Amino acid sequence: MTGTDSPTAPGAPIRLLLADDHPVVRAGLRAVLETEPGLEVVAEAATAEEAVARAAAGGIDVVLMDLQFGKGMGGAEATAAITARPGAPRVLVVTTYDTDADTLPAIEAGATGYLLKDAPPEDLAAAVRTAAAGHTTLAPVVADRLMNRLRVPGTTLTRRETEVLALVAEGLSNRAIADRLHLTEGTVKSHLVRVFTKLDVDSRTAAVAAATGLGLIRR
Repeated sequence: MTGTDSPTAPGAPIRLLLADDHPVVRAGLRAVLETEPGLEVVAEAATAEEAVARAAAGGIDVVLMDLQFGKGMGGAEATAAITARPGAPRVLVVTTYDTDADTLPAIEAGATGYLLKDAPPEDLAAAVRTAAAGHTTLAPVVADRLMNRLRVPGTTLTRRETEVLALVAEGLSNRAIADRLHLTEGTVKSHLVRVFTKLDVDSRTAAVAAATGLGLIRR
């Protein structure tokens, strides 16, 4: 199966790549998935770079991708690299993070689904099969947040606004944020003005507190 071709042939196992930097997590995923009929874990990757290389080598139908790998490439960046190739496998994000700052980049990068690590085993297996068929599965909290963005678009933050505010939460100055995101300092200030307006706050501290409470950025 590929990202553009037909689903896995009937009767053929769905071949999985587990991408997570924690061996215990990979072992847990393998233990759950290998008890499911029609699912086969054929490879593991401890870094995002390894996941991209292994996916490119072929023989993978679905990549289960974490978002945080410590140093180096992140899960969203790896997802974009994997899905950009012709004949790409599907990518199902399996992570502990459910904020807009995490979900939006992953989905925009081409992830077919987004699940949290506390999902029941049967939900995980179902999400894998759904991804292999080319359909989307979203964790309920993620689906609710995305639906809210559609219902009230004027009060939600854009991906760039979320990125800027997440860096404010890390303690970076406007100049440092501009350097990190390759923007001008004036553009950063403009984004923050819009963030303040949308969140109805008048300071960086209040904006971070409000966004954290709303689940827009990570605590």
